[in-house]
Amino acid sequence: MDAHFRAFSFVDRITLVHDGIHIEGRYAIPAGLPDFPLSLVGEAIGQLAAWAAMAAVDFTQRPMAGLAGSVELLHAPRPGQVLELAADIENVDSESVEYRGTAHADGTPLLCLKDCVGPMMPLADFDDPEKLRARMETLCGSGAAPGGFPGLPRMEMTRTGGDPGQSVAATFQAPSVAPFFDDHFPRRPVFPGSLLMDVNLRLGALLAGEIPPPSRGRWVPGLIRDMKLRSFIPPGASLLLETRLKQLSPDSATLFLETRTAKELIATASLVLKAGDNL
Repeated sequence: MDAHFRAFSFVDRITLVHDGIHIEGRYAIPAGLPDFPLSLVGEAIGQLAAWAAMAAVDFTQRPMAGLAGSVELLHAPRPGQVLELAADIENVDSESVEYRGTAHADGTPLLCLKDCVGPMMPLADFDDPEKLRARMETLCGSGAAPGGFPGLPRMEMTRTGGDPGQSVAATFQAPSVAPFFDDHFPRRPVFPGSLLMDVNLRLGALLAGEIPPPSRGRWVPGLIRDMKLRSFIPPGASLLLETRLKQLSPDSATLFLETRTAKELIATASLVLKAGDNL
């Protein structure tokens, strides 16, 4: 079956578009998945905002991952839940889109994005504009059939060093072939920034396990600040990951996350850990 609009699409239906600047939608997480990473909830909000942005420029451009000033990590979703998504477009033109958004499930807030900026790129370089136009008509009408997402392939990183309790270094190789590349994107496959976010959250969890515990509970991810994706990650790219402890208090810890190739800086972010239980 064609993986386009199935292997990495997280909006099943658009339920409201108001003046082109406020958009709401839904996504049913397939019940049979073993899990659904919180990073994919952020991806779903970004995809919803992208539909509004593409429509605003008549499907000539599309936004790409760029900067997220704040990503508040509130609760982990569960397979079988329906994500209730909303995004507000604060500015959009042929150069960039600025937006914010939220996701809830069963009335519980899961994730909140603020101060997001995505550069706009020629849509035809990545996908078929007419197919995307028709897809949005479907999403705004009866909606798409749910259950298309097959889950993610296993993606492991290898720890290579670090200073216990202070830093962790690792290597990660993006898959050369994976179903999600047919959906992200058909004409120019790109490793999704949301999956890099998931890998970096896992790296942060390794360091969190070595930091003295908080005054209550354990360290859990609470907030990502100033997440910047500086360039595209092609299939098969070899990445060097590092996270370092920047600040520690009895109830919070701030980590700095960095992703590089052998030649260039790819992404940076700060991860604030909080004292608590499972998300």
